[in-house]
Amino acid sequence: MHYPRKEETEIAMNGKIKIDMPVIVEGKYDKIKLASILDAEIITTDGFGVFKKKEKLTLIKRLSQNGVIVLTDSDGAGKVIRGHLAGAVPPEKIYNLYIPKIEGKEKRKKQGSKEGTLGVEGMDAELLRRMFFDFKEKHSSPEKKGEKLTKADLFTLGFSGSEGSSERRDEAAKRLGLPSGLTAPAFVSAVNVIMTREEFFEMFGD
Repeated sequence: MHYPRKEETEIAMNGKIKIDMPVIVEGKYDKIKLASILDAEIITTDGFGVFKKKEKLTLIKRLSQNGVIVLTDSDGAGKVIRGHLAGAVPPEKIYNLYIPKIEGKEKRKKQGSKEGTLGVEGMDAELLRRMFFDFKEKHSSPEKKGEKLTKADLFTLGFSGSEGSSERRDEAAKRLGLPSGLTAPAFVSAVNVIMTREEFFEMFGD
């Protein structure tokens, strides 16, 4: 994965990182965490509330005209919410970011998540800064865009359609700081947010 040069990171650390598209998270504590490091429109789904509140989904659809970033927890509930949004917003307008699966419990909670992993609010601020800085750099610099990884590429490299392909995806996800258990389409989507096809082949093409 490409990370910004030290001096670039330090510039970002001196203030909030400006993101020119809405960022969708699950709850208010996720929003508070991101608001401390981002200058962006941050919208909550109110957990599963987005399933019932039509006005909330309508707002997300409207704000996604120029793209929307989705950052839900990497547990089962987060996947369900992410899938619901994917069914409401055109796929080319969604940029999926993923936090890694890290065991733990947020201090404010008496009981952790069902899967025993930290959510967005529990992530280290440095990790989130790097994630959004890398996203901003890639999507604001034309020379950084490059070609996108495809499902055909995954098949060619043994990341889909063959025995052990899911385990191979999980191993790659760990190296890239992505959660395990991603389907092939979700894996392609996540990789294309953080790196180019060429960069992926440099890491995993041998």
